[in-house]
Amino acid sequence: MRLRPRQKTFVERSIAALDAHGNTLGIAPTGAGKTIMLSAVTGEVIGDSAAKACVLAHRDELTDQNRGKFARVNPGLTTSVIDASAKSWAGQVIFAMVPTLARIGNLAAMPKLDLLVIDEAHHAVAESYRRIIDHVRAANPDARIFGVTATPNRGDRKGLREVFDNVADQVRLGELIASGHLVPPRTFVIDVGVQDKLRAVRKTLADFDMNEVAGIMDRAPVTEEVIHHWKDKASDRQTVVFCSTVAHAAHVTEAFNAADVPAALIHGDLTADTRKAILAAYAAGKIRVIVNVAVLIEGWDHPPTSCVVLLRPSSYKSTMIQMVGRGLRTIDPEEHPGVVKIDCIVLDFGTSSLIHGTLEQDADLDGKTETGEAPTKVCPACGADIPLACSECPLCGEVFECEEDLRSQEADDGTLSGFIMTEIDLLKRSSFAWIDLFGADDALMANGFNAWGGIFFLEGRWHAVGGAKGQSPRLLGIGERTVCLAQADDWLNEVETDESAFKTRGWLNQAATEKQLQYLPPAYRQNYGLTRYHASALMTFTFNKRAIRQLIMATTPDARRAA
Repeated sequence: MRLRPRQKTFVERSIAALDAHGNTLGIAPTGAGKTIMLSAVTGEVIGDSAAKACVLAHRDELTDQNRGKFARVNPGLTTSVIDASAKSWAGQVIFAMVPTLARIGNLAAMPKLDLLVIDEAHHAVAESYRRIIDHVRAANPDARIFGVTATPNRGDRKGLREVFDNVADQVRLGELIASGHLVPPRTFVIDVGVQDKLRAVRKTLADFDMNEVAGIMDRAPVTEEVIHHWKDKASDRQTVVFCSTVAHAAHVTEAFNAADVPAALIHGDLTADTRKAILAAYAAGKIRVIVNVAVLIEGWDHPPTSCVVLLRPSSYKSTMIQMVGRGLRTIDPEEHPGVVKIDCIVLDFGTSSLIHGTLEQDADLDGKTETGEAPTKVCPACGADIPLACSECPLCGEVFECEEDLRSQEADDGTLSGFIMTEIDLLKRSSFAWIDLFGADDALMANGFNAWGGIFFLEGRWHAVGGAKGQSPRLLGIGERTVCLAQADDWLNEVETDESAFKTRGWLNQAATEKQLQYLPPAYRQNYGLTRYHASALMTFTFNKRAIRQLIMATTPDARRAA
């Protein structure tokens, strides 16, 4: 498989920082392909040497997920596992569960490591992680430490500076929205008469005092207004709600159910089986609204979720981004057939957007693809090297400047205005040459050696379709043009290799051959400007036209919407 151009930049910067500092942290939100980039960095560092690496994760599912994706990126490297059921150091790269590896007996058996990789690296300062890190460094002072996380700022405000002294790169959420790898949020800041009170809530070490927040938000008139606005703007959407306390969440759940909206509550005191059953019911569509306090902020995704309701403020911007990120995933039609998702509605009753600025304003959407060393600055509080664009230090949480108060931008209907989303031109950034098949900008295709991808406009929406040798064409996505283009381009990246991405090859612009023209309709035989590559794309479309049409038409009649 291949990496996206932005992923390649992340890998290059991470390796450069490891060479310069011996440690580094990379920041990448949901949708960036964090595990793919982590795997690529590990593979580059290990290379053809006898070096040994260990990838840490804190949950079984993450260990399995990381190992599976690593094998796709680095098929030539051997792997093994350290967890509750297996303890093998035989692989060049070992995937280890932190609770298991942190035990004294398992640490004693650890061989000398050259690279320690920490997934969800905001946990790196926890005691169990520190035992592992200290053991690795004691055995090999030259061992490199590489961490990746979506959320560097911890709730307990404990910085990561004791493990990492620099940040190699930060993929911003807005980049992924602009490139079509996440859907855009539509943010509504709604004042139900409590904004002034919420602004006066005191901050604790970890966040705002949620008991004090509950005293303001957990009132029947407020909850009634929340449900009224939700029904007005998002009643047909699967929704996740974030509350201040368990009692507050319980009252909100009761109110939704009383309004004939199927809702369920998730909180930390439920058994694992109960939580699993509730999430399964939500995933099956039996529950429209799922309410929680902090359980679903991290490590949970259900892509059809297309509304996020914030009934609490967040002192950390990263917490707000995590919560909103639960609704930004794009849809895979094979996993969620018939579901169409074009955006995510964010209903913010808790002033987080006013405190921190909208996600869109925090986004760097200029579409540039810098490579090599990232421009950096030094955090005045902890001395870390961090990306120049950071508005707060990812390692210690230092805020560099106050963000603009957005109240002046609030429109009469509560939606934030004054922002223009800039689309990153994937047609230029892609490693593949995309062809406008018929000159009408309603059918685009790209060919590789082993696969093809295309996007097609019909009845008001785009459809992404992909095919490969030995495989039937499959539907990749439905919705906005940018998202479908990203899904089709990712399909090509997954199937093709660097050798087969030939966007810059000279023969692409040579004239079509006589043999190619024989397979095309007569009209194309008079087109003396037709290139070999364009002819190849037209042939691919012709051979697969019936299957493409069947896939697209099958989505049209009764598609369920997530938008």
